[in-house]
Amino acid sequence: MIVRDLQLASGQRLATGRRPLVMGILNATPDSFYPASRVNGEQGILDAALRMAADGADLLDIGGESSRPGSEYVDAAEEIRRVIPAIRAIRQRTSIPISIDTRKAEVARAALDEGADIINDISALRDDPELGSLAADRKSPVILMHMRGTPLTMQREPYYADTIGEIIAELGERVAAAKSCGVSEEAILLDPGIGFGKRPVDNLLILQGIGQFCRMGFPVVVGVSRKGFIGKVAGGPDGPLPVEERLAGSLAAAANAVVNGADILRVHDVRETAQLVRVLNAIETASLETTGELAE
Repeated sequence: MIVRDLQLASGQRLATGRRPLVMGILNATPDSFYPASRVNGEQGILDAALRMAADGADLLDIGGESSRPGSEYVDAAEEIRRVIPAIRAIRQRTSIPISIDTRKAEVARAALDEGADIINDISALRDDPELGSLAADRKSPVILMHMRGTPLTMQREPYYADTIGEIIAELGERVAAAKSCGVSEEAILLDPGIGFGKRPVDNLLILQGIGQFCRMGFPVVVGVSRKGFIGKVAGGPDGPLPVEERLAGSLAAAANAVVNGADILRVHDVRETAQLVRVLNAIETASLETTGELAE
């Protein structure tokens, strides 16, 4: 893990590297791949956000455009309509850090104006040339995720000869692009993009190699929650597990990511993941000098 205090766009600070952080997913979309994660309307999203905060989320990630394989582009006006009232309502009730999951500068600008703190761009600043300069101007941390193609095309026969090496090289190029826009090195986080233009074996190799991504020197965000490769790995002769039955496999993958150094887990199931993190952290830090109820 990378120990770093991220200066957020709102002026708050978010500490990474002391323990893994839990990022709760809020999908203000009608078509995200996990139906139970879809929350609609200002009150619905607010209720879900407050529940996640109570369940142990350290930050929230709000998106108005599905990035499931095969999903279509959503224009900025519709994306803004979906997310901005929700961000405004959440910010009126809690100061929990908010990440805006978008690849459009227009959407990110509107979200930052309403109190969002971080830009999470699945295109790593490739899709909108203005997004990098916006992040720099607003001093917003930016999550650069690895993806080949777009959500519509990314799963059309993806191939890697050297999964980890190629992803690291391509993320390095995106880091250089962000810095050329004026984004501070201290404001960059990396996401290897599990499930985005990857075969199941690539996703497993990424999890094996989380430590190599950590050695790039930036906090690492990992999103494995209920993704298709978990259904394939955990399935049986009847086929992959449906998305509703992938919680245990998601927690296993999340635990592996934590043990190997991931800084932030992006998840649908906040309560269960926060419990997992607490137990893993207790195991890692336990000693005979432990004080309090654990020593009784």
